[in-house]
Amino acid sequence: FGGGYRCRPLKSSSLRMLSSPAATGAQAARFAFEQITVRTGRGDESGELVPAQEISLHDITDHIQAVVDKHGISDGTVNVISQHTTTALTINEYESRLLEDVRDYMLKLAPADYPYKHNDLHLRPASDADYARIDRNWMSQGKGTLEEFMAQEPINAHAHLCVMLFGASETVPVANGRLCIGQWQSIILVDFDGPRERKVGVQVVGV
Repeated sequence: FGGGYRCRPLKSSSLRMLSSPAATGAQAARFAFEQITVRTGRGDESGELVPAQEISLHDITDHIQAVVDKHGISDGTVNVISQHTTTALTINEYESRLLEDVRDYMLKLAPADYPYKHNDLHLRPASDADYARIDRNWMSQGKGTLEEFMAQEPINAHAHLCVMLFGASETVPVANGRLCIGQWQSIILVDFDGPRERKVGVQVVGV
């Protein structure tokens, strides 16, 4: 399960100390950043995604490996980051019944119907700093008024809390052009506030 990749172990004699390319004649490290898009649901009859605060898990291992392949990185690292406050990243087994366990367990830890303060939309923004962040990311970008922002704001405090427990980024070594994850491991995007169209940042570094 999981579609993970197992990189070939290096012999001890193959280990190399990193030093400047100028001093060793080695190839200079390359850096590249890309965004990948993941739809975390099928959508309605028209294909439109209608957020319903659903929890879903998505194996993005092949997407990450494809970015490594595209940039020709043989040895290095890949940094992966969720670009949303209600989606997380983790590395684990991608098995159907385990995915159901994850959903059930997280909803026990952070029930969606608990009276969270973040969900009191009529009391937000609660500070000048909160207003400034909304202004920077909404009003100043021409997306609408404060009232329109609050009208589209979901009831999703539990989703934020779940992401804080999981974490929003992962770093994976790359050797011989392959992700160095275990046989049963997958890189998993977890959407705690879906379904939506989600962005994941992928940075590859290496030679």
